Amino acid sequence: MSNTVSHRPLPIGVEFFHDMIERGYYYIDKTLLIKDIIDNMAQVTLFTRPRRFGKTLNMTMLKSFFEDTSILHKTSYESENTRQLFDNLNIANTGEKYMSEQGKYPVIFLTLKSAKQPDFESSFSALRTLIASEFSRHSYVFDSLNDDEKEKYKLLSSGKGTTNDYKISLMFLSGCLYKYHNKKVIILIDEYDVPLETSYFTGFYQEMIAFIRSLFESALKTNIYLHFAVLTGCLRISKESIFTGLNNLNIVSILSKKYDEYFGFTQKEVDEMFKFYKLEDKLEEAKRWYNGYMFGNANVYNPWSIIKITDEWDTDKKTLPIAFWATTSSNAIVKSLIEKMDYEQNRQTKREIEQLISGNTMQKVIHEDITYDEIDNSIDNIWNFLYFTGYLTKVEERADENNNIVAELKIPNIEVSTIFRNKIQLWFETRIKAKDLKPFYEAILNGDAEKFEEILNDELFDSISYFDNAESFYHGFMLGLLRGATEYILQSNRESGLGRCDIIMKFETPRGKAVIFEFKLAKKMNQLESLSVEALNQIEDKKYIADLIDEGYKQEKIFKYGIAFCGKVCVVKGGNINYS
Repeated sequence: MSNTVSHRPLPIGVEFFHDMIERGYYYIDKTLLIKDIIDNMAQVTLFTRPRRFGKTLNMTMLKSFFEDTSILHKTSYESENTRQLFDNLNIANTGEKYMSEQGKYPVIFLTLKSAKQPDFESSFSALRTLIASEFSRHSYVFDSLNDDEKEKYKLLSSGKGTTNDYKISLMFLSGCLYKYHNKKVIILIDEYDVPLETSYFTGFYQEMIAFIRSLFESALKTNIYLHFAVLTGCLRISKESIFTGLNNLNIVSILSKKYDEYFGFTQKEVDEMFKFYKLEDKLEEAKRWYNGYMFGNANVYNPWSIIKITDEWDTDKKTLPIAFWATTSSNAIVKSLIEKMDYEQNRQTKREIEQLISGNTMQKVIHEDITYDEIDNSIDNIWNFLYFTGYLTKVEERADENNNIVAELKIPNIEVSTIFRNKIQLWFETRIKAKDLKPFYEAILNGDAEKFEEILNDELFDSISYFDNAESFYHGFMLGLLRGATEYILQSNRESGLGRCDIIMKFETPRGKAVIFEFKLAKKMNQLESLSVEALNQIEDKKYIADLIDEGYKQEKIFKYGIAFCGKVCVVKGGNINYS
């Protein structure tokens, strides 16, 4: 570790390597990625990792290392001497074989994040602007071009060309750079699949994939000026959909053993960071929340989230962990899974979701070359997408009789489990709003415990449940069902009489009815009857009615229900309050 001062700022949202080093942020050294790329020297390498796992930072590191900036610095923000950025970093200790490659190549660099637009025209406009900006960045080559090349260069750098003009733009720029430098070009394309993902979820996938396919084929397949290229993205995408005929493509997915420690933070790296910020006592909590991803053979932390919580704890150790990653992704795929399960009334998928959020595992055949337009074809495709995008992780893998990869999958940590639960809660609330629960409310308000129990059991059976914190699940479940009774006020865990009852439901004024609910959890089915009676008796024993009476509610209009839950089954006891 190159930290030499007593304290360094944490790189919240810092994605450019030169900023990371020049401004003195705490940096977890991933520069040996450069050595491995030089050693392997595949002509085109695609790294697939989930969003916010350090892809852009690593790509800007490659750019800073390989790019010849001796001309660039005169026309842009680039520093002339980028070699000093790597002083004291791991790559500097590998010897001249590797350091001699530093600053020697023309580099084309694009990050396609900004192509996240609602329609093809807007998305293409964003891509055109990105490419035009890269032409402008290399404007020093202009005087070396012939007249026809100059006209074409001016058109592409102005951002006024057509889709056909920009389909071959990267190959043309490669040729211009080669002509000037007399060296083949390195092409770096970060988050290459963002426009594809966006176009799929917003309805212009075919138009976008046609453009991206042509752009990449000319830049990566038929480009005689290409030295090598590196791409990053979230999904692999089948060769048939984009990389047709690109036989020189080396795909490094989260299943690959090579390069497995370069995206995400290892336990050793997090240990060092927490020691630096004197947070050793918070390691176990951080591990439960943000660790658990298995890339190849490496177990890693989500870098975005672990940096965020380190920054929070560096200010105040009492800060509670939250799902930082949830705010950086649409989480649309989790929503798709739950909605598709609901639409198809797929009980197996519902059981699998319950299994996962309860901390258990499931087995799925892994398809690495899934395309975006195939995601919604089946629930198995959605499970695969969840795995490759970081919502699930691998425990172990094996080959089946057909030589398919079968992975045992789980939710990696509390952070991702929270995302699932929030989406499930939203699905549940939406579903409840669409239901006619009038008979449910009538049963409760008429003292019909038998009908109340029947409907509640039906709702439990149809729900997605999780039981690692069962009390909170059932409590939230009941609150969700009762919220539809809009004329009634709900009070949760309120002090009343001699204790706290679980839920009170009361009409807006004392002229109406009120209901007291008390819950018990049974470990075994044969305990349901006795525990529901115990819950009912507790309402009377603790005098939960007292505050309602004080507020003016009439005793004959107050109902009590003791409910015992066990898994997907409940028993309800209750009716009117009766005191002798």
